[in-house]
Amino acid sequence: MSFKNLLPATALSALRAILATCVLALLASNSYALDNPSDSVADAPAPKESMFQAGKSYFARVSDRLMDSVAGKPDELINRAMEAIGVRYRWDAELPQTGLDGSSFVGYVFKDKLGFLLPRKSTEMSRVGKPIGREELQPGDLVFFNTMRLTFSHVGIYVGDNKFIHSPSKGTSVRIDDLGSLYWDKRFDGARRLDGSDGLDDTRRQELLNEAKNIKRGANNL
Repeated sequence: MSFKNLLPATALSALRAILATCVLALLASNSYALDNPSDSVADAPAPKESMFQAGKSYFARVSDRLMDSVAGKPDELINRAMEAIGVRYRWDAELPQTGLDGSSFVGYVFKDKLGFLLPRKSTEMSRVGKPIGREELQPGDLVFFNTMRLTFSHVGIYVGDNKFIHSPSKGTSVRIDDLGSLYWDKRFDGARRLDGSDGLDDTRRQELLNEAKNIKRGANNL
């Protein structure tokens, strides 16, 4: 039995009319898309962000909130740094479980507490944020020293009351020292306040992201 025999003539006519309308609508839609390629492109899903673009976006987002984070949460930042007191110094190590050198200690605190990636070396850290005078120091500011006859060769975090916390050298551990002591006063090399600005190029930012991934993988393997 055919489909035609199942329906009365009036129903078949109505069905043909509906199908004709649908076909015309479809043709009109395709024609419009061809005549308006810009609209078709606009409706297409946006391409995924590349890793490099994601890296730039990450730094832009974090930099935007960094100033408020440091200024608004100095106590939390310092408390996090204090928790590392006693962690042994170890050159070129980046995790408290294995040890921390001077710059990796500072980098660890800011990454762990604020999610902010600092450059690995203290000399590069000295280009992040804005320079400030010694009399302007506030908790959370970075303080730099010339300990190896090289400018900005060591870094610590100012905690207030003319004191700073850092990981000094081989055979020591994270501790608090006084800026006014003879050794550190003589070697004081300047200070920076992290306000979201930096002197890093896009290549260095991508390198920082890669370093962060390696640190995370290392932590997962411990």
